[in-house]
Amino acid sequence: MSITIALFVFTIFLAYANGANDNFKGVATLFGSNTTNYKVALGWATVTTIAGSLSSIVVAHKLIEAFSGKGLVPPVVAQEPTFLLAVAVGAGLTVMIATLTGFPISTTHSLVGALIGAGLSTVVGEVNFAALSGGFVAPLLFSPFIAVILAAIAYRIFRKGRLALGITKEDCLCVGEDECEEAVASTALSSSATSITTMPLPNGANISAKFAKNEVCQERYQGAVMGIGAEKLLDVMHFISAGAVSFARGLNDTPKIMGLILVAGAFDIQYSMLMIAFAMAIGGVLNAKKVAHVMSRDITYMNHGQGFTANIVTAGLVIVASKFGMPVSTTHVSVGSLFGIGAVTKNADYGTIKKIVASWILTLPIAATIAAVVYLSVHALQ
Repeated sequence: MSITIALFVFTIFLAYANGANDNFKGVATLFGSNTTNYKVALGWATVTTIAGSLSSIVVAHKLIEAFSGKGLVPPVVAQEPTFLLAVAVGAGLTVMIATLTGFPISTTHSLVGALIGAGLSTVVGEVNFAALSGGFVAPLLFSPFIAVILAAIAYRIFRKGRLALGITKEDCLCVGEDECEEAVASTALSSSATSITTMPLPNGANISAKFAKNEVCQERYQGAVMGIGAEKLLDVMHFISAGAVSFARGLNDTPKIMGLILVAGAFDIQYSMLMIAFAMAIGGVLNAKKVAHVMSRDITYMNHGQGFTANIVTAGLVIVASKFGMPVSTTHVSVGSLFGIGAVTKNADYGTIKKIVASWILTLPIAATIAAVVYLSVHALQ
């Protein structure tokens, strides 16, 4: 019974770590484009993630089975509480370490690594690598590339649609002393104006005018669609798309975690789902800031329209994957979508992308090692 209790505790810990690393990813574009502030974005992410988690029981039975280890390891191993405990600890610690260091990694990737490490450490020592490559590795490997391509295409299509509707994009001109470090005024100016003017003042200071950075003011859209202001309409759609991403993440991640404790047979499925959903929510509220900054600010600069486009691509891919039981990573898809936008606009930070990809490469071996050590240690004490 003690192993079963430990399994439940560490599965809830995994859910907490998942929420801390993943919850804000759905609304990163809202914060990154200055559509809203951190607290509002986090609140929206929390509500919509819980909704996705509670809905997962209806549509995600395939994912529950896949991440319980069935098909990947022999049935006798998949039902062993020690094996499941090792997977929960390995994946949970890996995700939490990444969260505390600010790296947005994949819980899915961590679970796969932990399943492999624990599976190879059992007495049977068997892992179905054919099932692993087809059912796990392929979706994880190709989904970010698909997201990059789809986001780049979608952005170009939406941009052409905006221009066809006569909606213009305007930048900001910042006016103030010391090259706008302390702005005294700002106003919208057509993006065709590129000159910078500096004038001396009687007190010896200089007053400068230049285009402001995103932290000072933001690009806005001018025009209307069916009588509704373009900026207002886009903000509403942006919130909906961000909510869709968070909903899709809850839909896709909850059953993966839930599968670990359902196999043990000691927990009710509805009770397990509720506990995992709220653990994910609490993790996001308490430990999301470092990863939130990386996702929102460091990958690429984005305006409202670009953030909306990235969200549409991310939500669509994750929801489709959930429906067909494909274990894609919301992290991989979301980062891929943002990078696709940044590549087209030439605002992508390739240094940040390299660091993120490096953390993805390390995720699997770290999770596998931790899970193997836990399995062997617990098994030796039994």
